[in-house]
Amino acid sequence: MKGVSVFSVAVMYFQMCGSRTAWTSWLVLVVQLLCLEAVPISMDKTKIQEPEPKADEAPASVDTGLHYDRYLREVIDFLEKDQHFREKLHNTDMEDIKQGKLAKELDFVSHHVRTKLDELKRQEVSRLRTLIKAKQDLEGGNDIAVDHQAVLKQFEYLNHMNPHTFEVEDLDRLIRSATNDLENFDKERHEEFKRYEMMKEHDRQEHLKTLDEEERRKEEEHYDEMKKKHADHPKVNHPGSQNQLKEVWEEADGLDPEDFDPKTFFKLHDTNGDGFFDDQELEALFTKELEKIYDPTNEEDDMVEMEEERLRMREHVMNEVDSNKDRLVSLDEFLVATKKKEFLEPDSWETLEQNQAYTDEEMREFEEHLVQQEEDLNQKAVDLQKQRDELEKQQEQLNAQKVELQQAVEHMERLKTLKVDPPPEVQIEGNAIPEVHDNVLPPGHQAIPEEHHSAPQEHLDPAKAHPDDAAQNQGQHGLPQTQHHLPPGHQDMHQEVQQGHPNSP
Repeated sequence: MKGVSVFSVAVMYFQMCGSRTAWTSWLVLVVQLLCLEAVPISMDKTKIQEPEPKADEAPASVDTGLHYDRYLREVIDFLEKDQHFREKLHNTDMEDIKQGKLAKELDFVSHHVRTKLDELKRQEVSRLRTLIKAKQDLEGGNDIAVDHQAVLKQFEYLNHMNPHTFEVEDLDRLIRSATNDLENFDKERHEEFKRYEMMKEHDRQEHLKTLDEEERRKEEEHYDEMKKKHADHPKVNHPGSQNQLKEVWEEADGLDPEDFDPKTFFKLHDTNGDGFFDDQELEALFTKELEKIYDPTNEEDDMVEMEEERLRMREHVMNEVDSNKDRLVSLDEFLVATKKKEFLEPDSWETLEQNQAYTDEEMREFEEHLVQQEEDLNQKAVDLQKQRDELEKQQEQLNAQKVELQQAVEHMERLKTLKVDPPPEVQIEGNAIPEVHDNVLPPGHQAIPEEHHSAPQEHLDPAKAHPDDAAQNQGQHGLPQTQHHLPPGHQDMHQEVQQGHPNSP
């Protein structure tokens, strides 16, 4: 049938049969031929990708502000991947967590999670050691050995005695440290803001001292004007009250305030979907209220004060709503708070300008502390100047000794050039230098002591001093025993030749 079309076959078959039955048979034949000539489409079922079920995204972790925040969040994230621990975590109240009951559940965590926790701990210990080394380098102690184990003791959130594996004690330490540090975190922020405000006032007063009377008066008037301008703002709603939340519902969410529903509001602003309001989510609710008071383009508004106001609002709501004191507001806690009288009929809210951050006594102590700091710095400057002068004096002495040593070396080089043995060394001010002689005699010649120059001639004449020895020496050298044959005046010369000391002219 190759090369013959389906239509040609049908025509031939119809001509042969010529009946209705032929048409039916032809139709069946066409279907069979189509099945024979159709090219099958091959499908690789292994390459077919079925749509993957969309996994629920984990809520984004919140930065706690602690210096070990990343380590804390990573440990919590991996522990929550274990089903057993996750169930225990959600069913344990805050007091039991603080007492370490949750940490004991680490023994029932899967091996995979424990292995990852071991790795996280080793990374954290390595990070701390790197920070310690960097701090040491900045302080100029490169040559000083550091006892890392002793320094790591200050980091109480991990067991430094076992830097390799994550154990129950590590989890207990981490929970206790994080709980304690977070409780003190806000307190430290308040103290830091108080110091900021006092320093700002101190600088203002110091600036006024540099002005004359007229300029000081103008500066004071300008300061009072800015304070009044800052205090002139719309009414601020009580944080966490119905009026405040309805304003967010209307202006931020674009919804009708008459349709306000606390449960819907909670779900709208639980941005990470974990079922709780954390610190950041609560503080975000106060943005509209803060914008009534602070504008970054205004001279009279201080953005540092705005952040302090935000912190005060969040602390106030937490104290009223967070019943179990876990620093989180659950949906149930939120709904209970919306039924209280304070939510429906709140008191007025006093802003920072109505509450000075420090007392007069605190300001006085702060001023005294600044004076003491200045005196300490001045004393350090004096001590450093003394050390500098002493070092310069020592440097001058070293330079002088260096010059003396160089002169001695040059003298030794000159002696080597003359091929003369160096004289014995003498000690002068701790440095050995050769003794210098003005008259250097050739080898084999020695100077005659002065007492010998002044001695009588007979003392120098061995023949006169010891005639017998002289006669004996003459006999040994083959000289005649008598001197009668020598001309007069030559006997003394003969004796001097024998002694090896001819008279110098």
